[in-house]
Amino acid sequence: MSARRRRAVLDRSSPRSSPHGTRAEESVAAELEAVRPRLAAGYAAELAGARAAVLTRLWRALAYEPLPWVVRRERGSDGLTLELAHGARVHGPPPDTYATTAYAGQVELDGVPYRHPARLMRALGVPHGAEFAAELDGSTASLALSRAGRPAPDPAGPWPRTGWEWEQRVVDGHPYHPGCRSRPGFTVAEQLAYAPEHGPVVRLGLLPVDRAECLVAGDWPGRLRDGGRILVPVHPWQARHVLKSARMEGRCAGEAGGGLAAHPLMALRTLAPAGPDGGPHVKTALSTRLTSSVRDISVYSIETAAAVSAFAQDLAARLGGLLHVTRTVGAVSAYASELAAVLREPPEHYADADAGERVVPVAALATTGLVRSADWLASFARLALTVCMRVLELGVALEAHGQNLLVVLGPDGAPRRLVYRDLADIRISPVRLRRHGIPVPPVAGRLVTDDETILRRKLYGSLVCGALGATAGSAAALGAALAKAVADLPAGPDRDALVSQPLPVKALTLMRLSPGTPGDLWTGVDNPLT
Repeated sequence: MSARRRRAVLDRSSPRSSPHGTRAEESVAAELEAVRPRLAAGYAAELAGARAAVLTRLWRALAYEPLPWVVRRERGSDGLTLELAHGARVHGPPPDTYATTAYAGQVELDGVPYRHPARLMRALGVPHGAEFAAELDGSTASLALSRAGRPAPDPAGPWPRTGWEWEQRVVDGHPYHPGCRSRPGFTVAEQLAYAPEHGPVVRLGLLPVDRAECLVAGDWPGRLRDGGRILVPVHPWQARHVLKSARMEGRCAGEAGGGLAAHPLMALRTLAPAGPDGGPHVKTALSTRLTSSVRDISVYSIETAAAVSAFAQDLAARLGGLLHVTRTVGAVSAYASELAAVLREPPEHYADADAGERVVPVAALATTGLVRSADWLASFARLALTVCMRVLELGVALEAHGQNLLVVLGPDGAPRRLVYRDLADIRISPVRLRRHGIPVPPVAGRLVTDDETILRRKLYGSLVCGALGATAGSAAALGAALAKAVADLPAGPDRDALVSQPLPVKALTLMRLSPGTPGDLWTGVDNPLT
C-alpha cells in the first residue's frame, strides 16, 4: 500500500473523525449542542449531502479552471481523469459546467476514493491547498448547518408573500463556488443569529457620528439623523468584531434593544427593515470574507453612489419599461470602509402587487416549479439576454448574477420585466455611451473601462454562466434555452462573441489558491451554443 493510500485510509477511519468527520464539522456539532441542540440531529443528517455538494463544486473547478499543477485532462466514457504535475492522477465523474445538483459523490486520487472535499484538497499536495482545504471544511459544515436550519422549500408549495422571504429561500449559497457557505469569523451562534437561511430578525445598531466627520451621498433620511449627527446603521457582527476602538465602544445601540430590526437578505450584510412600513434596504459594512472576497463598502462606492444611481435610472428609461434599477436613496461613510452604509429602494417597488406581480431574485427561481419548463426557461433567457445585451450595447456591463438580478413575474408566472440592484461593480464604457449620444457620468476609477474583454466578461460571466446557467441547472438545458433566445438578438460583435467563443467564468478556486494575486482571475468554458 502506498504512503498516500495509507494516509487516506487512516484519515477516513480515524476515531477523531467520528461521528461528524472533520475538525470544522465536529466544532460546529459541539457548538450546536450548546446553542441550538434541537438542530443537532438534522445537522448530522445533512453532512453527507453537504460534502457531496461542495465536492461537486470543487470537481467542477478541477475540471475546468487553469490550475497550474493540472498538466493534462483526459475524458473517457467513465468520466474525467486529471494528471497532476507531481504525477498523481485524479478521476471523477463526467463534469457539467452548469450543473447545480451534487453529482460528484466521490473523486479518486491514485485510486483512493475521497468523499470529503477538504480531505481531497489536502491530499492533492498543491501550493496553498492546506489553507483552502480548511475553507472547504468550514464551507461544508456551514452548508450542513444551513440545510438543517432551513430545509429546501418544496417547488410545488405556496410562494412567499414578501421579498425577504424569497431571499431566504436560497439555502445553499453560491451555485458554483466550493466556498459556497464559507463564513470564517462567524461562530455557530452568529450564523444562526445573522444568516438569512436561518430566518432571524437582526437588530442593526444606529451609531451617531457628527455630520462633519461623514461622507454623505444622496438624501440621507431624517429618521436616521439626530440633530447634527448621522445615525449610521451598523451590523451587530461588525460592531462586535471590528468597531472595537474606545471611540466606538458603547455607542452602538443595536445590542441594547434600540436600533433597527431587519430581515437579512441572501447577501447577509444587506437587510430589509422589518414591520409593515418596510423602507429602503440597508447595505451594511461587514468586514469579513464571504466566498471569495472581503466584504466592505469602499469610500469610492460612497463617493460615486449618487452619480451612478442617477445615471443608471436614466439608462434604464431607454429600455421601454423592461428594466428597472433600484435607486440608491443615500450612502454614508465614516472612518473609512469599516463604518459605512447604503440605502436602496426595495425591488418590490417595481412590481404591481395588486395585479398579482411578484419580484423574485433569479437565485431563488430554482426553488419554484417554473424552471422545469423548457419553454419558461427560454422565455426568461430571451428577456434577460435582450435587456442586458441592449444595456451592454449602450455602454454598461451589468454584474447580473442571481443575487443582483431579479425578475418580475406575472400572476401566471410569466417573466415580464427585470430589476437590477447594487451598482457597486458594474462597468461603464465612455466610448459606447458617446456612440449612442448618452452623457458620460462624472465618475472615474475602476467602474470605467472601454476594454471589450472586461465588459463582456462582466456580463457573460455573471448572466450567462451565473444567473442563466444556475437557473437552467445543466449544460443541456442552458444550451436549449440560449438557442431559442439568441435568435432574437440583433447582430453585432457582442452577439458574435456570445454565440461563437468559449464563455468566460471567474476561476473561483484558482483565486483562492493564488493569495498573492490581486483581482479576479478568469477562464473560458464550453459554450453550449457551439
